Amino acid sequence: MSEAAALDRDLVCVDLETTGGSAAWHRIIEIGVVEVDRDGTRREWSTLVNPGTRIPPQIVAFTGISDAMVATAPDFASVHRELLARLTGRLFVAHNARFDYGFIRAELGRLDIRWSARSLCTVKLSRRLFPGEPRHNLDAVMARHAIDCSARHRALGDARVLADVIACWRAEQDPTELSRAVELLLREASLPAQLPPELADDLPEGAGVYRFYGEEGALLYVGKSRNLRNRVLDHFAPTARSPVDERLAKAVRRVAWTETAGELGALLVEARAVKAEQPLHNRRLRASGAPWTIRLKAAAGAPARAELMEFDALSIEEQQEVYGLYRDRRSAQRALEEIARAHQLCRRVLGLELGAGDPDGGSCFAFQLKRCRGACRGLESAALHDTRVRLALSPQRLKPWPYRGRILVGERDWRGEEDLHVLSGWKYLGTVREREAAEGLDADEASFDPDVYRILKRFLAAPRGAQIVELD
Repeated sequence: MSEAAALDRDLVCVDLETTGGSAAWHRIIEIGVVEVDRDGTRREWSTLVNPGTRIPPQIVAFTGISDAMVATAPDFASVHRELLARLTGRLFVAHNARFDYGFIRAELGRLDIRWSARSLCTVKLSRRLFPGEPRHNLDAVMARHAIDCSARHRALGDARVLADVIACWRAEQDPTELSRAVELLLREASLPAQLPPELADDLPEGAGVYRFYGEEGALLYVGKSRNLRNRVLDHFAPTARSPVDERLAKAVRRVAWTETAGELGALLVEARAVKAEQPLHNRRLRASGAPWTIRLKAAAGAPARAELMEFDALSIEEQQEVYGLYRDRRSAQRALEEIARAHQLCRRVLGLELGAGDPDGGSCFAFQLKRCRGACRGLESAALHDTRVRLALSPQRLKPWPYRGRILVGERDWRGEEDLHVLSGWKYLGTVREREAAEGLDADEASFDPDVYRILKRFLAAPRGAQIVELD
């Protein structure tokens, strides 16, 4: 593979400044373009853009672009022809290309213009070329290659940096390795024929939940990912498809998605959606009735007996003293029997065998096989048997809710968008954008979900810097 197959083509290096991180809600305020011909010739163009809305203070502080500066600037509709003329026929190059590419597509979409182009992300290319480097943001790339910029965080200044970076890589990198890395990133996404080809462009690269729909709007599948675009396209990759993916690729007619600020939000939304919407091809997280659990019932002077209970039938206080969560009574009993067998506990004393609590009931069957230490015959004291039962069950004990009541867990994505998840007693009450909206979410109206419990237990054990605020 030659260098010509990689970057010996007409390029256009693009950078945008915007009012925020979401192409659906925010607008472009500045465009910077550097056209690079295959012979190295460069041409530059930039313009401020009137977004038709106020620029948030944090954006003003970051870019230096104020409302006054864009007040007399043209709107996007007035500059789109000039922009398209510079983009057409060139490889679109940007740092975090999905961001800039997505904003341009969104702005053109508001003008009823469908546009697409092959794009190259210099963040991803940097990661492939320099896998040992810890950071690949534009400042890190500039420092690595000693590139200066007199107008950082302005569109044309950053677009010039991208052109300099590309020139540096072409001069310094092994042509074969560079070509291989570029071609891998440019490889077209494989989509089923019945899906629109622009879907690969529209899918965001952030966290969220996606849904596959079939004929007549039938919901086929709900999934989640930290990168929606990669995960959805993985379902349709030509290699290593699972049988479920094969069926989905044939049946899917539409893909929809909901973006979240982080992975926790995606997990919670997925768990709720699968149970509420019952997609045809989901097996994990499917609703199967109220969970069951194991509770120990003590009796004066006698060994404690295990009871299999529906979790929702217990009071909040009783829920703090149970062991395990199971999808049905049979699963709970099977788990208890396995624990009894592994720890030589008495099935009769535990209530798994007829004669429980009867001093004249004789020995249990396991005692006759020398798999019980004789609590049923009085050969093991009730206190010792109880201690061994609690120790054997302890790994299954539900973790107490570590807060007084409701909490807010804040997740913020790379765009600055924040989700506030409202939680209480291992229950997911909902997600809001403003703290005041949490007051309308009542813990009593939410049911306990074993899958949510497991998600929150893992997350709260290592929240990785997430903001947690107690509400009660």
